[in-house]
Amino acid sequence: MRLFSGDTNLFLRKYFQVTYAVILLLLIPIAVVLNSVFLIQNSQKVIDVELERKAYLATSLFSSLVQDDIDQLQKVQSYVDRITSASDEIYGLDVLVPNGEDFRVIVSVDPSAVGTVTSFLNYTIAWKTHESIAYTTQSSGISTAFEGTKADRGSERFWVVTSPVKDSAGEKVALVSMKISSKIIDDLTEQNINRSVLVLVITIVIIVLLLITNTRLFEYAMLFRKLKEVDQMKDDFISMASHELRTPITGIQGYLQMLTTNQFGPVEGVVLEKLLLIQTASKQLAELVEDLLNVSRIEQGRLKMSIAPHDLLAAVRNVIIQLEAQAKADGLTVSFEEPKKPFPEILCDPDRLRQVLVNLIGNAIKYTLKGSVRVTLVQKEHMAEVKIIDTGIGMSGKDRERLFEKFYRIQNRETNSVTGTGLGLWITKELIRLMKGEIYVDSIERVGTQVTVLLPLAESKK
Repeated sequence: MRLFSGDTNLFLRKYFQVTYAVILLLLIPIAVVLNSVFLIQNSQKVIDVELERKAYLATSLFSSLVQDDIDQLQKVQSYVDRITSASDEIYGLDVLVPNGEDFRVIVSVDPSAVGTVTSFLNYTIAWKTHESIAYTTQSSGISTAFEGTKADRGSERFWVVTSPVKDSAGEKVALVSMKISSKIIDDLTEQNINRSVLVLVITIVIIVLLLITNTRLFEYAMLFRKLKEVDQMKDDFISMASHELRTPITGIQGYLQMLTTNQFGPVEGVVLEKLLLIQTASKQLAELVEDLLNVSRIEQGRLKMSIAPHDLLAAVRNVIIQLEAQAKADGLTVSFEEPKKPFPEILCDPDRLRQVLVNLIGNAIKYTLKGSVRVTLVQKEHMAEVKIIDTGIGMSGKDRERLFEKFYRIQNRETNSVTGTGLGLWITKELIRLMKGEIYVDSIERVGTQVTVLLPLAESKK
């Protein structure tokens, strides 16, 4: 037999937070109610036990008092009157003697009960068993002799204790039946119950309000989960699309290279010019695909890093030589202030290090309209410090705060002509982080930018 349909099971799995909130909304108030009921019932039991013990004690004391005076009715009656007048809790007190199989009242708080013959079962049990017997009643009669015959019931509760009275020789001579009111204790119990119910209601209201308020948090959690799913789908799509685009782009670049180098025959004039434009565009597209692949690998933790000691000085030299022609074409000078002493190796992935240096020095050249780009390399304790300083367009503090965000590009008149995806610096920062390094940027708008990269020295890890 299936308790839930497939759609219901799917809903419960998909919206676990909502289900959890509803269960809490039901279970917490129920638990509070059950706990309060349990405490009240236990308190009532403890109070009843204490009141019963008190009734037993009072009856025992009275029995001891009259055991040798049971034939002196006036004396016994005076005892009864003095005891009942001294305590408001003693509501009724009867002394009975056997009358055949029944019992006759010889002394009572209620004068109308004296002489009454009763066959009340509890009297018989107490007499036959030689033990006290106690029970609760709501009978409004003063004398206990009418318990078995009258059905008049009031709102007040009483404890009745019936005990045999023995003389000094140990022989049973009478029964004492005492009726003790539990009104004071019941009133206090009722007050405590009312207070407990009030606290219970307030607690439940607070819990319900709290859960209703926190429903918004569950909505946010569900929204966050949805966003994560969408983000994962986006990453998977980018990874798949990038891989699928890589092959045709490589083919296009190969054929363009063959065309521009006249391997299919002479190409001149406007045709060559257009082919070179296509070649540039395909290169930019290939770089975009590579950036997207790197982003996907980094976010999914699939980017392989081969960390090993490497010559940072040689890596900086090679990148500057590679980019120097581009800088000269733009009318810029690129200088490298090499350290005077042999420079220690660093721990890095050589290919990723080259990617970082090309990106940072290339950016400095791209965003410097006139002036120079200067690179320095120094050792700072256990770190190697590379600085790229340019006299470019700089940036504002607001732009600097968002510089390493994905797809973020500074948009102004000077940057409109500079191509890019806004992924390069994000990838650069992540690569530096994966190589246990750090990157900092200082910039003044229309003055220039200084980028500082710190990478760990190989010798510091020994």
